Amino acid sequence: MHDIRLIRDDAAAFDAGLALRGQEAQSARLLELDEKRREALTRQQEAETERNTLSKQIGRAKASGDEDEFNRLRAEVERLKGVLEEAGEQARHFDEALNQHLAALPNIPEADVPQGEDEADNEEVRGWGEPREFSFEPKDHVDLGEGLGQMDFEKAAALSGARFVALTGGLARLERALAQFMLDIHTQEHGYMEVSPPYMVRDDAMFGTGQLPKFTEDLFRTTDDRWLIPTAEVPLTNLARETIHEEAVLPMRMTAFTPCFRAEAGSAGRDTRGMIRMHQFQKVEMVSIVAPEESEAELDRMTGCAERILQLLDLPYRVMLLCSGDMGFSAKRTYDLEVWLPSQNTYREISSCSNCGDFQARRMNARFRKDGEKRPQFLHTLNGSGVAVGRAMLAVMENHQNEDGSITIPEALRPYMGGMETLTA
Repeated sequence: MHDIRLIRDDAAAFDAGLALRGQEAQSARLLELDEKRREALTRQQEAETERNTLSKQIGRAKASGDEDEFNRLRAEVERLKGVLEEAGEQARHFDEALNQHLAALPNIPEADVPQGEDEADNEEVRGWGEPREFSFEPKDHVDLGEGLGQMDFEKAAALSGARFVALTGGLARLERALAQFMLDIHTQEHGYMEVSPPYMVRDDAMFGTGQLPKFTEDLFRTTDDRWLIPTAEVPLTNLARETIHEEAVLPMRMTAFTPCFRAEAGSAGRDTRGMIRMHQFQKVEMVSIVAPEESEAELDRMTGCAERILQLLDLPYRVMLLCSGDMGFSAKRTYDLEVWLPSQNTYREISSCSNCGDFQARRMNARFRKDGEKRPQFLHTLNGSGVAVGRAMLAVMENHQNEDGSITIPEALRPYMGGMETLTA
C-alpha cells in the first residue's frame, strides 16, 4: 500500500515509478479522491466544533429563560447533526474508494532496478558452478522418475487432474530429505526461527501480503471462505501484523516448510510436462522483518542463504536482478536464483528473494518503535524461497543422473537419506 502523503509531495515521481511497471498515471485520480475525503473531513470537523459551541449557548439560553433563543439554537444543532452525518458518510465513501484504488497498485521499483517489460530484460548479477558435461544424452526428470518407478503423473491426474504428481519410495524420501536439509541449514547456520504456520488464512492475511484483491484467480478458496496459502510468505509475514514491535526484537527471521497451492490461472500451455509448474508443491520459505535502514543489506543476506543451499547441493545457478516489469506485485527489488536444468539446456527459477520495503507493512499495520522515540514507524518486510523443494529435487535428479538412470545423492543430503549414496529403482 502506498502512502498518500508521499504522492501529494511528488505526484510526478509516483507516476514515473508506476510507468516502470507498465501502469498508467494514477496520481490525478488518487489526489482527487484524497482532496474530496479531506474536504468532507474538514466539513465534519467544522460542524462538530460549531455544534459544541452551540450546545454551550443552549445551556445559557435555558438558564436565562430565553425560550426563542433556546429553540433557535436547538434547531441549528439539529441541522448540524445532519451535516455531520452527511459529511461523515462522504468521508467514509471517499476514504474507502481511495484505499481500494491504492490497494490495487503495485509497489514502486527502486531507482536502480533495470527498466524492462519481462524476463528478457533481467540482468545477470553473478553465477556459480559450471554445467556438467555428460558423456551420454541426459534425461529430463520425468523420464528419470518414471524410469525409477517412483514418479507417477498419470495416477495423480486420475485423482486430482493435471499438474499433480505422486512420488513414492526413494523420490518421496528425497523430497522429505531436501526439506529437512534446508530447514537445518537455515535454522542452524543462518539464524532463522522455524515456524509451523497455518495452511489456510483469511482475507486480511492475503490482503496484507498483496495477493488480494488483485490475484484471486491464482488462488484456491475453501467453502468457508478461507484461502489455501500460495506460499508460506503469507502466514509468516502476517505474524507481525497489527502490532507495534520493540526495536530490540529486530530483525525477526523466520523459516517454514509448507505445501503451497496455486491455481496457475495464467499459465495455460506453459510447463505442462513434469514438476516445473504444479497446483500443489512444497517449499521452504524465508521471511525477514527488519528496520527500514537494514532491508537492502538483509536482501543480500537472504539471497546468500538461498545460494548456500544450491552450493551444498552442487547445483550450478545464476543470480538475476529482475527488471521493473518482471517483479512481483509487492516487491521493490527482487533477485531470482535460476538453477541449471540439463534437459532444457537452460536456467530455470528455483528461488525468488524480494525486498518489499514498507509496502506490505502498511497493508498489515506492522510497525516498530525505535528506542527513545514515541512515534512508531512501519517495518520493512522481505521474503525468499529457501528453496522450492520440488524444483530442487528435479534439479538434483537431472544434474546428478547417471547413464543407467540412477541418481547420485549429493553428499550434503546423504545423512538425511540414511547414508544412501545412489538412488536406484
